[in-house]
Amino acid sequence: MRILVATDAWHPQVNGVVRTLTSLARSASALGAEIDFLTPDGFPSVAVPTYPGLRVALPNRREIARRIEAASPDAIHIATEGPIGWAVRAYCRRRRLAFTTSYTTRFPEYIAVRSIVPAWLSYAVLRHFHASASMTMVATSSLRQELGARGFRKLGNWTRGVDTDLFKPDDPVELDLPRPIFMTVGRVAVEKNLEAFLALNLPGSKVVIGDGPQKAVLEHRYPKAKFLGEKTGADLTSHMAAADVFVFPSLTDTFGVVQLEALACGTPVAAFPVTGPLDVIADHPVGVLDSDLRRACIGALSISREACRRFALERSWENSARQFIGNLSALQPSRSLRPARRMASRSAVQG
Repeated sequence: MRILVATDAWHPQVNGVVRTLTSLARSASALGAEIDFLTPDGFPSVAVPTYPGLRVALPNRREIARRIEAASPDAIHIATEGPIGWAVRAYCRRRRLAFTTSYTTRFPEYIAVRSIVPAWLSYAVLRHFHASASMTMVATSSLRQELGARGFRKLGNWTRGVDTDLFKPDDPVELDLPRPIFMTVGRVAVEKNLEAFLALNLPGSKVVIGDGPQKAVLEHRYPKAKFLGEKTGADLTSHMAAADVFVFPSLTDTFGVVQLEALACGTPVAAFPVTGPLDVIADHPVGVLDSDLRRACIGALSISREACRRFALERSWENSARQFIGNLSALQPSRSLRPARRMASRSAVQG
């Protein structure tokens, strides 16, 4: 099965969507599926006014058509609702081609905190975007219930996994900081609610790993916290394994794959009881969910690191890929794409 995934989020961005798609492609190949990506690469782009460092592509209709037809996919999946996603959606609708989508980012909430656009209006736009899909895949049951209540239809499940060969408790870095170490990892931006963590009165040390538009402001506002910048690969893993508690203060993530990555490193999670943590942690003995985040952080200190690792070992990307492919296999396109030569320079899956 040849699958084309259209996405506005791609390397060099470091976020959950990019990690999910990269891991999906690797695991899908072992299941006999081949995934190509239609990405912003090769298109002109513009900066996002309210988000320094982030750019969005400006795709043209002819090139979008060329790339899709060159890929000659058996199925098309649209992973994001940005310009690439809208352009591929328009192509499929013009040709009466079935396609699936996924809901991975709470854009209405993100936009609402950065502009005067109310969340209800953004939800109306996204509802329209996904209405034409044969299925809209979501990562958690709580998100599925929430979107269903907001009028989204044809919702399906697509869970997430974790690379337990990369994220493991071995070789934690030596951090010359007072214990316990409370750590958070991710984009340093207002929608991640980092101040709910940084403002807590906690023993030991607070560590932030990641970069983003709010980093300079938060470094100035919370000088006792350690901001270590962006880290990837084994360097990231060794730091996550060195933490005593992984703190996930976000109220807007649809899943939060970084929670599984922390657990794979043997680090228990402290979070609010909201979508994402409610689904990943739930009542499993690998984290503490509490509306009082400080209480969650202190409670997580007593959790077994071995239990966290065992829990993560049961959440594989192979199972995630199998579910994704199963969703596509169950949906028959209205017609096949015209056979065409494969793309000579298709977007490569990068680690």
